[in-house]
Formats: sequence, C-alpha cells, structure tokens
Amino acid sequence: MSKPDLNIIVIVLDSLRQDHVGFYRSLYGWPRVFDNVPPPDTPNLDKLASEGIVFTNAYPSGLPTIPVREELLTGQFTLPYHPWSPMHPDSYTMPELLRGLGYFTGLVSDTYHLFKPGMNYTKGFDTWFFIRGQEYDTYGIPPPVNRRVDDYVTKDYYSNYAGSRAYVELVAQFLANIDDWRDEGDWFAARVFRTAINWVKDAYRKYSRFMLWIDSFDPHEPWIPPSRFDKYTDPGYKGPKLILPMGGDAAKWYTNEQVNYIRGLYAGEVAYVDYYFGEFYNALRDLGLLEQSIVILLADHGHPLADHGKFLKGGDRLYSELLKVPFMVRLPNGRHIVTDAIVQFPDVLPTILGLLNLPETYTYPLAGRSFADLLNGSSRGHRAYAIMGYHEAADRCIRDGEWSLIYRPDGRHELYNLVKDPRERVNLASEMPDKVNEMMSKLALWFMNRSRPVRQIQARYELGGTGKA
Repeated sequence: MSKPDLNIIVIVLDSLRQDHVGFYRSLYGWPRVFDNVPPPDTPNLDKLASEGIVFTNAYPSGLPTIPVREELLTGQFTLPYHPWSPMHPDSYTMPELLRGLGYFTGLVSDTYHLFKPGMNYTKGFDTWFFIRGQEYDTYGIPPPVNRRVDDYVTKDYYSNYAGSRAYVELVAQFLANIDDWRDEGDWFAARVFRTAINWVKDAYRKYSRFMLWIDSFDPHEPWIPPSRFDKYTDPGYKGPKLILPMGGDAAKWYTNEQVNYIRGLYAGEVAYVDYYFGEFYNALRDLGLLEQSIVILLADHGHPLADHGKFLKGGDRLYSELLKVPFMVRLPNGRHIVTDAIVQFPDVLPTILGLLNLPETYTYPLAGRSFADLLNGSSRGHRAYAIMGYHEAADRCIRDGEWSLIYRPDGRHELYNLVKDPRERVNLASEMPDKVNEMMSKLALWFMNRSRPVRQIQARYELGGTGKA
C-alpha cells in the first residue's frame, strides 16, 4: 500500500450556530436570525462553503465540548457510554493513527479543557501549542486592574452560581485573564489562527505530509469581540456589558434590550472568528496547500440565545440552535455540493481514512461510518437518523431528515417538523402520537440515562446548564 499524500487539516470552532453563517442563511432564505439583531458577516466561512461540500444535517452524538472531541478524535460514540472525561490511555486517536502513516501531527488550541491536568487530549500529537486564558482558565489573578467587574454584571451575578462559583467570580476571572490586552492581535482567535499559519509554513517546509488540528474556543462565551467587530449591538445601549449570560430562564435575568445586546455580542464574536479564520484560509491558498489537503471545518455544537427562553447549553435544550452546526469539507478538487445527508461526528475519522483510500482494516474497529462515497459523489445518503444528548442528562433528541423528537423522561415530549417549522415553534407531539412512537422506536433503551433519578438530573440544568463548556 502506498502512503497517502494529502495533508489533513481539521478546524473546530466552539459554539458556532449554523444559522449564524451567511452561506446557511442564504440557503434557507433567512436574512436574519433575530428580528432586532443584525446577522454577522462571515465572508470567509462563506468562501469555504462555496468551495466545498456543505452539510445541513451534521450532528454531534454526545455533548458538550469534551465528549465531542473524543468522538472526533477516536471515531467512537460517547453517547451513552462516556461522560465528560479524560481521553482513555488505551484509546487510539486520529493523530496516533496518522503518525503511523508517516504524518507529522500538530494541535493548536485555546480550548483550555483539553489541557487540564490528566485530560490527555494531546495524546498522539507530535507538537501542540496551548494559548491560555480562555473563559475560566485560572490564568490571571483577579480582580482585573484595567476593567471594573461591575460594568459587566448585574446584581443577580452575585447571588447565582454555576457550579461552586458565583457568576461574578467567573466574569472576574475572565477579565483578569485578558487584563493586559492592548490591540486586536492579543485576542484569542487571532493568536490561534496566526500560530496555525506559522505551524503550517514550518511543517510544509520540513515534512512531506502533515495533520493539523486547530481548535478555537471562540465563539464560545464570554463574548468580547474586538471593537471593529462589535457592530451588531445597539449603539444606544447603556446597560452592563453582559459578556457572560447566566443560564436558565432569560426573562428572569434580563430585559429584552439586554437579550438583544447579548445576541449582538455573539454576532460580533462570530464575525471576528470568521476574519481570523480567513487569514488562515488565505495562507493555505497562498502556499498552494488547498490543492494538497483535505480541509474539514465544523463546530462542536451551537449555542442557545434565548430562542426557546434560555441562554447557555444544557441537556434540556436539544433544539436546532444547539444541535445544528456548520460542517464543511473541502477536497483538493474544490468540488461543491450541498447535502442534506445525516452524518454524526464519529463518522469523521473513518471518512478521513476512506478519503486516503486506506483498506477497510483501518475503519473496521470504528463505530463511525465513512461518508467518503458521499463526498466523492458516488452516494447521496448516509444515516437514516441521528441521536443526541448529554451523558449526564436524561433528555434525548432523535432526528431524521424531516422530524425532530425531543424525548423527555417525564413524558412531555416535543415533536417538530423541521421542514415546515425550522424554528421549532409548534409542538406536534399531542396531535401526532403515532409519529412520536415511530421516532421513539429509533431510541434504543441504552440511550436512556437511568443511573440517577430524573428529578435530580433535571435540577442540575435548571439554572445554568452543565457548568461545563
């Protein structure tokens, strides 16, 4: 067997909603996501989409951040098997496998969860670069000197908690992390993608083939876009800079004006990430690497922005704003199609191996299934349905090409027709019990979390989601 000669570049953006990418909005005919907030400009993501295979139904299986990375790196399902946990020493990861094929492997990331003691998500990478300070990384010493914490919170931030820390403490930690920022190049996405450019230039010069994993924590909250991208909020807004919304019932914590301000901050964050992704993508083009590489870009999940009344992720919020993500694959030939085929993240690793024309012995042990034939144009479909949820929660979502069923263990199921009602506003569960039963039949019993009482599980999500990214 001859060694493959294509580079592999995987770009993971954290918490990017599909409907905040311009290409997808044009596809669906949605000029806006929210009535009172302009949509972000994403010309660089749109450019990638126009040159690649664009998926409208690509889904994680187990949520959130860490279980998703495990699925992508190992080709195995984390739901219902693995919670948020370290990479197991016996797991065989993408970089380890590709190293065995002669690839030089690298990781560039500011997703600090990957680098916490004992997490082991650098396993198999020849080199890795960790850009510190995101979210609640214990990097800076609070309180910040150059920003007043009270300018970024309401009084409720002092009395409400995510895990063991009050929200005001979380905001203070982040502001301390960024206290020495002076210009736009200090922002995280700028550093991630510029580090990746330098890595690619060096690796391309020294190695015949490489695999690079870029893991950008933005546009994850807290949202503090550079000033030139902070153009989606109301310029007349005079309230606190709510860069970190509290989870749970948005109407309990925020006015409509504040909700729109938070949504505008998120849009600005998306636009700024798009810009610096564009720097990296243009560098690949200038180096001639787009014709020598498979480029895969996706988000691990989206982000609820009070679409259904709540901010932040959580096991009870299994709607499109959390589950539908941008997913694009650029092949060296620049083939462009848009596909509604259903794929899930454990399918990514076997697909890469399929595109490298490796024999079935490489993919046989993987739970994911390759959709390389779909990318090459010899197939049009993939999975009949997808199942998603949190290991720690009892709720599950089952989706096929038309229907979405949110299974609630207390029986208050939700059924939506995604074609006629893509915003999931009209719950048809009581009107269509046969369809509910049909969708439920796809949910095997082992996908139901029976390890803890449902009441205890749901209480965890009542205020602020998981307490994890």
